[in-house]
Amino acid sequence: MKIGSISHSLYVAESRLNFLAGNINRIKAIWWGVTLGKNTRFSGSCHFKRYPGTIIAIGDNCTFLSAATSNSIGINRPCMISTLGSPFSARITIGESCGFSGTVIGAFRSITIGNNVRCGANTLITDSDWHADDLRSGEPASVEIEDNVWLGVNSVVLKGVTIGANTIIGANSVVTRSIPSNVVAAGNPCRIIRELT
Repeated sequence: MKIGSISHSLYVAESRLNFLAGNINRIKAIWWGVTLGKNTRFSGSCHFKRYPGTIIAIGDNCTFLSAATSNSIGINRPCMISTLGSPFSARITIGESCGFSGTVIGAFRSITIGNNVRCGANTLITDSDWHADDLRSGEPASVEIEDNVWLGVNSVVLKGVTIGANTIIGANSVVTRSIPSNVVAAGNPCRIIRELT
């Protein structure tokens, strides 16, 4: 068998698996009461968990890559999107044409993601410290990521942060404070490196 026909066969098999995964993920979204926009695409198994009384709404043309090899840089976990309930009645709102690779998004209060946002492999976005029973952790605080933001591989966006439109966050960054629009920022903690012109 020629290498070209083997490659084609593998491509066809992967396409069929993605089609099956997409349908399973859509059923899971319906089960959990998640609103999916048109043309949502999946590779691998995405996990949803929506607490009653909370909202997860995903815009049109978004892509969720969860299979380990669905991103050329490698993914070490599936996409996971979850809300927690009382007392905050959480909301996750994702705009149109966003891409997620092994991205975890968890909200106690509110996470808003604009349009055309790219989340590199293994990124995390959360509005809480996830220890509500420990007074040292403090209250959840809303997160907003504006249009055309790019989060580099392994980036972490923590509570109370706004990232302005068109900004690039470098790989392995930990965003603990708000970052303005039209800049490149990186590091732990994340700091502005330069402005984009």
